[in-house]
Amino acid sequence: MGATEGFALLFALILLFDGAASYRRPPPRRDLYVPLSPDLGPISPQQVHISLVGKDKMRISWITEDPTPATVKYGTSPGVNNGILANGTTSSYTYMTYTSGQIHEAVIGPLKPNTVYYYRCGLDSTLVSNFTTPPAQFPIKFAVAGDLGQTDWTSSTLQHISKSNYNVFLLPGDLAYADTEQPRWDSFARLVEPLARHRPWMVTQGNHEIETIPVVHPLPFTSYNARWHVPFEESGSKSNLYYSFEVAGVHVVMLGSYADFSPGSDQYKWLKSDLGKVDRGITPWLVVLIHAPWYNSNYAHQGEHESVDMKKDMEETLYEARVDVVFAGHVHAYERFTRVYNDEANKCGPVHITIGDGGNREGLATKYKNPQPKISIFREASFGHGEFNVVNETHAQWSWHRNQDDESLISDTVWLTSLLIDPSCKV
Repeated sequence: MGATEGFALLFALILLFDGAASYRRPPPRRDLYVPLSPDLGPISPQQVHISLVGKDKMRISWITEDPTPATVKYGTSPGVNNGILANGTTSSYTYMTYTSGQIHEAVIGPLKPNTVYYYRCGLDSTLVSNFTTPPAQFPIKFAVAGDLGQTDWTSSTLQHISKSNYNVFLLPGDLAYADTEQPRWDSFARLVEPLARHRPWMVTQGNHEIETIPVVHPLPFTSYNARWHVPFEESGSKSNLYYSFEVAGVHVVMLGSYADFSPGSDQYKWLKSDLGKVDRGITPWLVVLIHAPWYNSNYAHQGEHESVDMKKDMEETLYEARVDVVFAGHVHAYERFTRVYNDEANKCGPVHITIGDGGNREGLATKYKNPQPKISIFREASFGHGEFNVVNETHAQWSWHRNQDDESLISDTVWLTSLLIDPSCKV
């Protein structure tokens, strides 16, 4: 995403940000490339990740070098030989001179909530993985990080997330930073596999997923759509770029900042319909993810169409639906706003949180506008991740964990109450 400014100087300075304590930043870290393990054969599963499908199913996705049946055996016992067999589908894609491996996926279920399941992908695999399904009721914890990329900072962020005992991971765009270098998509999936095969990863796209090249490859999102199939069909969406899902009393809407969002567009009409179906008596929390933030006091990415015009076209819809929280990425820093609507504090508006600080190779966006806007509560340019712990129907705790010298430090935390319980916010 944003322009890269002198890394050495950037990390050597002692920076003081309004709303955050000053500390000396560690130096930049190297880009990573995770090669294929020599222990894997041509039909051995690799790049395994899982994602939620509907209320009681899970999509298992993986890649092999050579063709092989897309089968998954699963059950509640580690010995899956006698487990349930699920058959899936296989695809591949071509991007200029690159041809992907065999991309397999199989949907398994129905599954019981809060239960450990064991599964094995494909025919040539001794690896039995496991995951725990999310609970059917509160509490539920989401880990949140955007703009991950593939650096040592990314690795540090993932290590911290792995220790957080989360149920579902949310990623508001910019995954691999492949930027047309297709083998980097493979590397990214290998990097995140130790987490993504054990907990569902729910993602949306960012600008780094577009990957168009004029004349040569004009089709956007080729790699993203092929590799990260999200449950858009189940939510009535026509596109893999925007969708929704429900889990344990939380309705999560994943919007596409780089899909048409103008009034009358498919995404706009879908959003109206999707929010209109939410029963807040059954699903008291409403969360939205975008990539380009609508509120931002950082100098990075000011005035962009995907922020300014999407806010103009969709903010009122989110406000009228009483969305509780909006998570965004794009800006490589952290910022939390108060409840806000139409650029002013509003107790019935959502809390906007920018968390585009997962570890990307472009570095941090360190320059903020001063004075700090009154609606901006906390801001700091550091790598890290967030945790959204929804305790019950009325209360949730948000915490932002800064990466510092490989330690995860809670640097910002706040308790939120659902707009559902505020009588003055009834619609």
